Amino acid sequence: MPMAARDAEATKARIFDAAVAEFARHGIAGARIDRIAAEAKANKQLIYAYYGNKAELFSQVLGRCMVDLAAAVPVDPDDIEGWLDRLMDYHAAHPELLRLLYWEGIEYGTAELPDEAARQEHYARKVAALRDGQRRGVISDAIPAADLLFLLIAMANWTTVVPQMARILVGAEDTDRARLRASVQEAARRLVAR
Repeated sequence: MPMAARDAEATKARIFDAAVAEFARHGIAGARIDRIAAEAKANKQLIYAYYGNKAELFSQVLGRCMVDLAAAVPVDPDDIEGWLDRLMDYHAAHPELLRLLYWEGIEYGTAELPDEAARQEHYARKVAALRDGQRRGVISDAIPAADLLFLLIAMANWTTVVPQMARILVGAEDTDRARLRASVQEAARRLVAR
């Protein structure tokens, strides 16, 4: 790979990492391209050249973070508890993804997202995995697969989205967090039980 191409890829990677941190901290409206450029040690114009405007950059950042999650923690209807464990561990290690999703919800509300079709396709694969588990009889079909996915990820993700509420309601000790995780798994077992 030529040196210029390596430099361009390294610059794109620094911009991406800086954008993840900036958007997770400040949301779409509060994020500043100047701060991203300074953190990435990159020219501001390069950000626009590589990623487009701020909204497009946010969309690309969130999209790639979601693809990374999907690759790292695929939905597994044959092991819902293990999947939830891996999902909670992933979000504990990468809380910025849920922060990005939360900011997106604040910014867009119920309005259509710029990349909504791609996002629907992304989630359709996850719903299909649960639907397959329902068809095979390994999990209950009492709740439609899309609703079930929504409920399961909400339970797994909420502690990372609002850690202060988990601390206030459940407790701050490691034993409290372990108990909550066990409770999430028990609730999931009950949701998917045949």
